[in-house]
Amino acid sequence: MVHKLISGAPGIKRRDILKGAGLIGMAGVFPAILTRPAFAADKPTVVNSIRSLSNPYHATWNKGGAAFAKSVGADYVTLVTEGNSEKGIADIKAILAKTGGNAVINVDPNDSPDARPIVEAAKAAGAYVVTQWNKPADLHPWDFDPNYVAHISFSGVPYGKAMAETLIKQMGGKGGIVALGGIESNIPAIERKKGLMEALAANPDIKLLDYQVANWSATEALEKTNAWLTQFGDQIGGIWAANDDMALAAVEALRADGRAGKVPVTGIDGIQLAVEAIQKGELAGTVAWDPYWQGGMGLAIGYAAKTGVFDPAKEPKDHREFYGKGVIITADNAKAYYDENIASEPKMDWSDIWGRVTGQIAYD
Repeated sequence: MVHKLISGAPGIKRRDILKGAGLIGMAGVFPAILTRPAFAADKPTVVNSIRSLSNPYHATWNKGGAAFAKSVGADYVTLVTEGNSEKGIADIKAILAKTGGNAVINVDPNDSPDARPIVEAAKAAGAYVVTQWNKPADLHPWDFDPNYVAHISFSGVPYGKAMAETLIKQMGGKGGIVALGGIESNIPAIERKKGLMEALAANPDIKLLDYQVANWSATEALEKTNAWLTQFGDQIGGIWAANDDMALAAVEALRADGRAGKVPVTGIDGIQLAVEAIQKGELAGTVAWDPYWQGGMGLAIGYAAKTGVFDPAKEPKDHREFYGKGVIITADNAKAYYDENIASEPKMDWSDIWGRVTGQIAYD
Protein backbone atom coordinates (compact mmCIF):
# COMPACT_ATOMS: atom_id res chain seq x y z
CA MET A 1 0.00 0.00 0.00
CA VAL A 2 0.97 3.61 -0.29
CA HIS A 3 1.50 5.63 2.85
CA LYS A 4 1.39 9.38 3.17
CA LEU A 5 3.13 10.87 6.20
CA ILE A 6 2.07 14.47 5.90
CA SER A 7 1.61 16.75 8.82
CA GLY A 8 2.00 20.08 9.64
CA ALA A 9 2.17 23.52 8.69
CA PRO A 10 -1.00 25.49 8.16
CA GLY A 11 -2.02 26.04 4.56
CA ILE A 12 -0.57 29.00 2.74
CA LYS A 13 -3.11 31.26 1.12
CA ARG A 14 -2.35 31.94 -2.52
CA ARG A 15 -4.32 33.45 -5.32
CA ASP A 16 -6.23 31.22 -7.70
CA ILE A 17 -3.48 30.58 -10.21
CA LEU A 18 -1.25 29.23 -7.47
CA LYS A 19 -3.99 27.34 -5.68
CA GLY A 20 -4.44 25.38 -8.88
CA ALA A 21 -0.87 24.16 -8.61
CA GLY A 22 -1.55 22.65 -5.21
CA LEU A 23 -4.56 20.75 -6.53
CA ILE A 24 -2.43 19.33 -9.31
CA GLY A 25 0.02 18.08 -6.69
CA MET A 26 -2.53 16.44 -4.45
CA ALA A 27 -4.21 14.75 -7.39
CA GLY A 28 -1.01 12.77 -7.85
CA VAL A 29 -1.30 11.22 -4.39
CA PHE A 30 -4.89 10.19 -3.77
CA PRO A 31 -5.49 7.92 -6.80
CA ALA A 32 -2.44 5.89 -5.77
CA ILE A 33 -3.75 5.47 -2.23
CA LEU A 34 -7.05 4.22 -3.52
CA THR A 35 -5.76 1.84 -6.14
CA ARG A 36 -2.43 0.44 -4.98
CA PRO A 37 -2.44 -3.07 -3.48
CA ALA A 38 -0.46 -4.18 -0.42
CA PHE A 39 2.97 -5.59 -1.22
CA ALA A 40 5.28 -8.18 0.26
CA ALA A 41 6.81 -7.09 3.55
CA ASP A 42 10.29 -8.43 2.66
CA LYS A 43 10.77 -5.86 -0.11
CA PRO A 44 12.41 -2.57 0.85
CA THR A 45 9.99 0.26 1.49
CA VAL A 46 10.76 3.09 -0.92
CA VAL A 47 10.51 6.59 0.49
CA ASN A 48 10.53 10.05 -1.05
CA SER A 49 11.24 12.96 1.28
CA ILE A 50 10.33 16.27 -0.35
CA ARG A 51 9.39 19.81 0.59
CA SER A 52 5.64 20.01 -0.04
CA LEU A 53 2.90 18.41 -2.11
CA SER A 54 1.42 21.87 -2.67
CA ASN A 55 4.54 22.66 -4.68
CA PRO A 56 3.84 21.41 -8.23
CA TYR A 57 7.51 20.55 -8.79
CA HIS A 58 7.55 18.17 -5.83
CA ALA A 59 4.04 16.93 -6.63
CA THR A 60 5.40 15.73 -9.97
CA TRP A 61 8.43 14.28 -8.17
CA ASN A 62 5.99 12.30 -6.02
CA LYS A 63 4.20 10.94 -9.09
CA GLY A 64 7.51 9.64 -10.42
CA GLY A 65 8.21 7.95 -7.11
CA ALA A 66 4.81 6.29 -7.09
CA ALA A 67 5.35 5.09 -10.67
CA PHE A 68 8.68 3.49 -9.79
CA ALA A 69 7.26 1.84 -6.66
CA LYS A 70 4.44 0.36 -8.71
CA SER A 71 6.91 -0.95 -11.30
CA VAL A 72 8.73 -3.07 -8.68
CA GLY A 73 5.78 -3.80 -6.39
CA ALA A 74 7.27 -1.98 -3.42
CA ASP A 75 5.53 -0.21 -0.56
CA TYR A 76 5.75 3.58 -1.06
CA VAL A 77 5.89 6.36 1.52
CA THR A 78 5.84 10.11 0.96
CA LEU A 79 7.33 12.39 3.61
CA VAL A 80 7.09 16.16 3.47
CA THR A 81 9.13 18.74 5.37
CA GLU A 82 6.97 21.82 4.70
CA GLY A 83 10.25 23.72 4.82
CA ASN A 84 11.08 22.49 8.34
CA SER A 85 14.51 20.85 8.52
CA GLU A 86 13.96 19.38 11.99
CA LYS A 87 10.71 17.75 10.86
CA GLY A 88 12.32 16.38 7.71
CA ILE A 89 15.13 14.68 9.63
CA ALA A 90 12.81 13.38 12.36
CA ASP A 91 10.36 11.89 9.84
CA ILE A 92 13.16 10.02 8.06
CA LYS A 93 14.46 8.64 11.35
CA ALA A 94 10.93 7.54 12.21
CA ILE A 95 10.45 5.63 8.95
CA LEU A 96 13.88 4.02 9.35
CA ALA A 97 12.81 2.80 12.78
CA LYS A 98 9.43 1.62 11.50
CA THR A 99 10.98 -0.39 8.64
CA GLY A 100 13.94 -1.66 10.64
CA GLY A 101 16.22 -0.12 8.04
CA ASN A 102 14.71 -2.13 5.19
CA ALA A 103 14.19 1.03 3.16
CA VAL A 104 15.42 3.10 0.24
CA ILE A 105 15.29 6.86 0.82
CA ASN A 106 15.32 9.44 -1.99
CA VAL A 107 15.57 12.86 -0.38
CA ASP A 108 15.69 16.49 -1.40
CA PRO A 109 17.01 17.89 1.90
CA ASN A 110 15.35 21.10 2.99
CA ASP A 111 18.77 22.66 3.48
CA SER A 112 22.33 21.53 2.80
CA PRO A 113 23.32 20.75 6.42
CA ASP A 114 20.32 18.38 6.72
CA ALA A 115 21.95 15.83 4.43
CA ARG A 116 24.60 14.70 6.93
CA PRO A 117 22.29 13.55 9.76
CA ILE A 118 20.02 11.91 7.18
CA VAL A 119 22.91 9.96 5.64
CA GLU A 120 24.29 9.02 9.06
CA ALA A 121 20.88 7.77 10.19
CA ALA A 122 20.46 5.69 7.02
CA LYS A 123 23.93 4.21 7.42
CA ALA A 124 23.28 3.31 11.06
CA ALA A 125 19.97 1.67 10.15
CA GLY A 126 21.34 -0.23 7.16
CA ALA A 127 19.08 1.61 4.72
CA TYR A 128 20.17 2.99 1.34
CA VAL A 129 19.89 6.69 0.55
CA VAL A 130 20.13 8.96 -2.48
CA THR A 131 20.26 12.73 -1.96
CA GLN A 132 19.39 15.38 -4.51
CA TRP A 133 20.18 19.06 -4.83
CA ASN A 134 21.42 19.85 -1.31
CA LYS A 135 24.38 18.55 0.67
CA PRO A 136 27.58 19.95 2.17
CA ALA A 137 30.53 19.95 -0.24
CA ASP A 138 32.56 17.75 2.11
CA LEU A 139 29.89 15.04 2.39
CA HIS A 140 30.49 12.29 -0.20
CA PRO A 141 28.71 9.00 -0.94
CA TRP A 142 31.97 7.04 -1.03
CA ASP A 143 32.59 7.95 2.62
CA PHE A 144 29.49 5.99 3.62
CA ASP A 145 29.71 2.89 1.40
CA PRO A 146 27.53 1.19 0.46
CA ASN A 147 24.55 2.91 2.07
CA TYR A 148 25.00 6.42 0.66
CA VAL A 149 24.49 5.43 -2.95
CA ALA A 150 24.55 8.70 -4.90
CA HIS A 151 23.98 12.42 -4.94
CA ILE A 152 22.20 13.97 -7.93
CA SER A 153 22.17 17.63 -8.80
CA PHE A 154 21.96 20.00 -11.74
CA SER A 155 24.48 22.75 -12.17
CA GLY A 156 22.50 25.88 -11.42
CA VAL A 157 25.08 28.31 -12.79
CA PRO A 158 24.61 27.74 -16.54
CA TYR A 159 20.84 27.53 -16.24
CA GLY A 160 20.54 30.60 -14.01
CA LYS A 161 22.67 32.40 -16.58
CA ALA A 162 20.64 31.05 -19.50
CA MET A 163 17.39 32.35 -17.99
CA ALA A 164 18.99 35.75 -17.36
CA GLU A 165 20.16 35.84 -20.98
CA THR A 166 16.65 34.90 -22.15
CA LEU A 167 15.29 37.79 -20.08
CA ILE A 168 17.90 40.23 -21.40
CA LYS A 169 17.19 39.24 -24.99
CA GLN A 170 13.46 39.84 -24.47
CA MET A 171 14.32 43.29 -23.06
CA GLY A 172 16.41 44.24 -26.08
CA GLY A 173 19.64 44.21 -24.07
CA LYS A 174 18.94 47.20 -21.83
CA GLY A 175 16.82 48.30 -18.89
CA GLY A 176 16.25 47.46 -15.25
CA ILE A 177 15.44 44.09 -13.68
CA VAL A 178 14.51 42.78 -10.26
CA ALA A 179 15.38 39.28 -9.07
CA LEU A 180 13.79 36.78 -6.68
CA GLY A 181 16.18 34.34 -4.98
CA GLY A 182 15.71 31.03 -3.21
CA ILE A 183 16.76 30.05 0.32
CA GLU A 184 20.02 31.84 1.04
CA SER A 185 22.04 28.78 2.16
CA ASN A 186 20.49 26.47 -0.44
CA ILE A 187 22.98 25.22 -3.06
CA PRO A 188 20.65 25.54 -6.11
CA ALA A 189 19.73 29.08 -5.02
CA ILE A 190 23.39 30.04 -4.65
CA GLU A 191 24.31 28.57 -8.04
CA ARG A 192 21.38 30.11 -9.91
CA LYS A 193 22.17 33.53 -8.45
CA LYS A 194 25.79 33.12 -9.56
CA GLY A 195 24.56 32.45 -13.11
CA LEU A 196 22.40 35.58 -12.96
CA MET A 197 25.34 37.68 -11.84
CA GLU A 198 27.54 36.30 -14.63
CA ALA A 199 24.95 37.32 -17.21
CA LEU A 200 24.64 40.78 -15.68
CA ALA A 201 28.42 41.25 -15.71
CA ALA A 202 28.40 40.52 -19.45
CA ASN A 203 25.54 42.98 -20.09
CA PRO A 204 26.42 46.37 -18.59
CA ASP A 205 23.31 48.03 -20.07
CA ILE A 206 21.12 45.92 -17.76
CA LYS A 207 20.73 47.34 -14.25
CA LEU A 208 19.84 45.13 -11.29
CA LEU A 209 17.36 47.32 -9.40
CA ASP A 210 17.04 44.91 -6.48
CA TYR A 211 17.65 41.29 -5.49
CA GLN A 212 15.51 39.82 -2.72
CA VAL A 213 15.46 36.34 -1.17
CA ALA A 214 11.92 34.96 -1.33
CA ASN A 215 12.77 31.47 -0.04
CA TRP A 216 11.23 29.59 -3.00
CA SER A 217 7.84 30.87 -1.74
CA ALA A 218 5.13 32.13 -4.06
CA THR A 219 3.56 34.07 -1.20
CA GLU A 220 6.79 35.92 -0.42
CA ALA A 221 7.49 36.50 -4.11
CA LEU A 222 4.04 38.00 -4.64
CA GLU A 223 4.53 40.41 -1.75
CA LYS A 224 8.01 41.46 -2.89
CA THR A 225 6.97 41.91 -6.51
CA ASN A 226 4.00 44.06 -5.51
CA ALA A 227 6.33 46.20 -3.41
CA TRP A 228 8.76 46.54 -6.32
CA LEU A 229 6.01 47.58 -8.71
CA THR A 230 5.13 50.36 -6.30
CA GLN A 231 8.76 51.34 -5.69
CA PHE A 232 10.20 51.11 -9.21
CA GLY A 233 7.16 51.27 -11.50
CA ASP A 234 8.11 51.42 -15.18
CA GLN A 235 11.81 51.07 -14.36
CA ILE A 236 11.20 47.32 -14.14
CA GLY A 237 11.83 45.91 -17.59
CA GLY A 238 12.12 42.27 -16.55
CA ILE A 239 11.89 39.88 -13.58
CA TRP A 240 14.28 36.97 -12.98
CA ALA A 241 13.13 34.29 -10.51
CA ALA A 242 15.12 31.35 -9.20
CA ASN A 243 12.14 28.99 -9.46
CA ASP A 244 8.79 28.78 -11.23
CA ASP A 245 6.60 29.25 -8.14
CA MET A 246 8.16 32.65 -7.58
CA ALA A 247 8.07 33.49 -11.29
CA LEU A 248 4.34 32.71 -11.49
CA ALA A 249 3.72 34.88 -8.44
CA ALA A 250 5.55 37.70 -10.21
CA VAL A 251 3.34 37.17 -13.28
CA GLU A 252 0.27 37.38 -11.06
CA ALA A 253 1.49 40.68 -9.58
CA LEU A 254 2.08 41.99 -13.09
CA ARG A 255 -1.40 40.88 -14.13
CA ALA A 256 -2.94 42.87 -11.29
CA ASP A 257 -0.83 45.82 -12.47
CA GLY A 258 -1.97 45.38 -16.08
CA ARG A 259 1.50 44.44 -17.29
CA ALA A 260 1.42 40.62 -17.59
CA GLY A 261 2.96 39.63 -20.91
CA LYS A 262 4.48 43.11 -21.29
CA VAL A 263 7.26 42.65 -18.72
CA PRO A 264 9.20 39.42 -19.41
CA VAL A 265 9.63 36.99 -16.50
CA THR A 266 11.78 33.87 -16.28
CA GLY A 267 11.64 30.96 -13.85
CA ILE A 268 13.34 27.62 -13.33
CA ASP A 269 11.91 24.11 -12.74
CA GLY A 270 9.72 23.46 -15.80
CA ILE A 271 6.45 22.91 -13.91
CA GLN A 272 3.18 22.61 -15.84
CA LEU A 273 1.87 26.09 -15.03
CA ALA A 274 5.16 27.64 -16.13
CA VAL A 275 5.15 25.84 -19.47
CA GLU A 276 1.53 26.89 -19.98
CA ALA A 277 2.43 30.49 -19.10
CA ILE A 278 5.19 30.44 -21.74
CA GLN A 279 2.66 29.31 -24.34
CA LYS A 280 0.37 32.19 -23.25
CA GLY A 281 3.21 34.68 -23.60
CA GLU A 282 3.24 35.57 -19.90
CA LEU A 283 6.53 33.84 -19.08
CA ALA A 284 9.68 34.13 -21.21
CA GLY A 285 11.40 30.92 -20.17
CA THR A 286 12.06 28.17 -17.66
CA VAL A 287 14.36 25.18 -17.22
CA ALA A 288 12.92 21.69 -16.72
CA TRP A 289 14.78 19.24 -14.50
CA ASP A 290 12.16 16.54 -15.01
CA PRO A 291 11.04 16.02 -11.41
CA TYR A 292 9.12 12.91 -12.51
CA TRP A 293 12.50 11.36 -13.39
CA GLN A 294 14.06 12.66 -10.17
CA GLY A 295 11.32 11.21 -8.00
CA GLY A 296 11.47 7.80 -9.64
CA MET A 297 15.12 7.49 -10.63
CA GLY A 298 16.44 8.53 -7.24
CA LEU A 299 14.52 5.55 -5.85
CA ALA A 300 15.53 3.30 -8.76
CA ILE A 301 19.24 3.90 -8.15
CA GLY A 302 18.92 3.29 -4.42
CA TYR A 303 16.71 0.24 -4.96
CA ALA A 304 19.17 -1.29 -7.43
CA ALA A 305 21.95 -0.89 -4.87
CA LYS A 306 19.84 -2.22 -2.01
CA THR A 307 18.77 -5.30 -3.98
CA GLY A 308 22.30 -6.11 -5.23
CA VAL A 309 21.99 -5.08 -8.88
CA PHE A 310 25.25 -3.15 -8.45
CA ASP A 311 27.76 -2.39 -5.71
CA PRO A 312 28.01 1.37 -5.11
CA ALA A 313 31.58 1.02 -3.85
CA LYS A 314 32.67 -0.28 -7.27
CA GLU A 315 31.09 2.54 -9.28
CA PRO A 316 33.14 5.50 -10.60
CA LYS A 317 32.77 8.81 -8.81
CA ASP A 318 30.77 10.29 -11.69
CA HIS A 319 28.08 7.73 -10.84
CA ARG A 320 28.15 8.71 -7.17
CA GLU A 321 27.94 12.50 -7.46
CA PHE A 322 26.63 13.61 -10.82
CA TYR A 323 24.82 16.31 -12.73
CA GLY A 324 21.62 15.42 -14.54
CA LYS A 325 20.27 17.05 -17.71
CA GLY A 326 18.19 20.23 -17.76
CA VAL A 327 16.02 21.39 -20.67
CA ILE A 328 15.74 25.08 -21.51
CA ILE A 329 12.15 25.91 -22.45
CA THR A 330 11.13 29.06 -24.31
CA ALA A 331 8.33 29.95 -26.72
CA ASP A 332 10.21 28.03 -29.43
CA ASN A 333 9.80 24.59 -27.84
CA ALA A 334 7.19 25.00 -25.10
CA LYS A 335 4.36 23.28 -27.00
CA ALA A 336 6.50 20.29 -27.98
CA TYR A 337 7.74 19.91 -24.41
CA TYR A 338 4.19 20.17 -23.06
CA ASP A 339 2.84 17.54 -25.45
CA GLU A 340 5.61 15.04 -24.72
CA ASN A 341 6.09 15.50 -20.98
CA ILE A 342 2.93 16.99 -19.48
CA ALA A 343 -0.08 16.17 -21.67
CA SER A 344 0.96 12.50 -21.65
CA GLU A 345 2.45 10.34 -18.90
CA PRO A 346 6.25 10.31 -19.28
CA LYS A 347 7.67 6.95 -20.35
CA MET A 348 10.65 5.92 -18.25
CA ASP A 349 13.06 3.02 -18.33
CA TRP A 350 13.79 2.74 -14.61
CA SER A 351 16.63 0.29 -15.31
CA ASP A 352 18.58 2.98 -17.18
CA ILE A 353 20.02 4.32 -13.95
CA TRP A 354 23.01 6.17 -15.41
CA GLY A 355 21.35 7.34 -18.64
CA ARG A 356 21.23 11.03 -17.71
CA VAL A 357 24.66 11.39 -16.12
CA THR A 358 26.36 14.44 -17.61
CA GLY A 359 29.49 14.54 -15.46
CA GLN A 360 30.82 14.55 -11.93
CA ILE A 361 29.75 17.40 -9.69
CA ALA A 362 32.45 20.06 -9.32
CA TYR A 363 32.99 22.04 -6.15
CA ASP A 364 34.59 25.47 -5.84
